[in-house]
Amino acid sequence: MLLDKVRYGWRWLATAFSFFMFGVGGIVIPLIVVPILYCLPGGRIRREQRGQKFIHYSFGRFIWMMKFLGVLTYEVTDVERLKHAKLILANHPSLLDVVFLISLVPNANCIVKAALIRNPFMRGPIKAAGYIINDGDAEDVITAANEVFAKDQAMIVFPEGTRTEPSKLIRLKRGAANIAVRTMVDITPVLISCVPTTLTKQDRWYQIPDTPMHFRIRVKEKISIAPYINDLSATKGARALTQDLTTYFNNEAG
Repeated sequence: MLLDKVRYGWRWLATAFSFFMFGVGGIVIPLIVVPILYCLPGGRIRREQRGQKFIHYSFGRFIWMMKFLGVLTYEVTDVERLKHAKLILANHPSLLDVVFLISLVPNANCIVKAALIRNPFMRGPIKAAGYIINDGDAEDVITAANEVFAKDQAMIVFPEGTRTEPSKLIRLKRGAANIAVRTMVDITPVLISCVPTTLTKQDRWYQIPDTPMHFRIRVKEKISIAPYINDLSATKGARALTQDLTTYFNNEAG
C-alpha cells in the first residue's frame, strides 16, 4: 500500500538522520566537550564522572529522538534495580544495546575493544568517560575493574563479546565471570530483546525492518557470586559461573 511505503520511507530517512547525528556527536565530543572537561576544576575521577554523565544524557536524548521520529519504541521494567548495581551483564541482540544501557545508568563505565579507540566517532566518548580499553590483557582488565568499583562506578559488560546471532543459542565468554569472581561483585543481569530483529552484526544501518523496532529491557534480580568464590578457586569459580550464566541467559532471553 502507498501509505505503508510512505511510512517505510520516512523511517529510512529518520534512521539515516539518527545515525548522522550520532556521527556528528562523535566528532563534536573530542573537539568541544573533552577540552571543556579538561578545563573544569577537579582531577581525573571528577572528569570521568562528568564525562560519564554527559554521555548518559546524550544517549538518553538520542534514544528519545529515535522514538520521537518513529524509528523505535521501547519499554523498561524494574529500572530501579540499576541504581546501586555494580557489574551489569546483558545479552547483546542489537547495535543500540549499549546506548540504551548507558542512557539508564549515569555512572556507567564500559569495556571497549582497543580498535574502537582508533574510530574517530568513538574516540571522544571513550576518552571523555574514561572507559576501559581491552587490549587483550586479562589482568589489566581485572585491575581496571577493581578501580572502577572503588570509584563507585557501574560496569556494563556484554559477556558474549559480540552481538548475538539471531535464532542461535547465546554463548558467553569467561571474561565477565572472571571479573565477577575476582572482584567479588554481585551481578545485575539485564535481558534485552528487539522485535523485529535488526541492527545485528550481519545488518547494515540502512537495512531497516518493515515495522519500527521495539526494544524490551528487563532488569532482573541480582545474582550472588558467593557460591562461586567460597569453596572454589578463581578459575573453577569463573568456569562454573560462566556455565550457569549461559544457561540463565538462554532460558530467560528465550
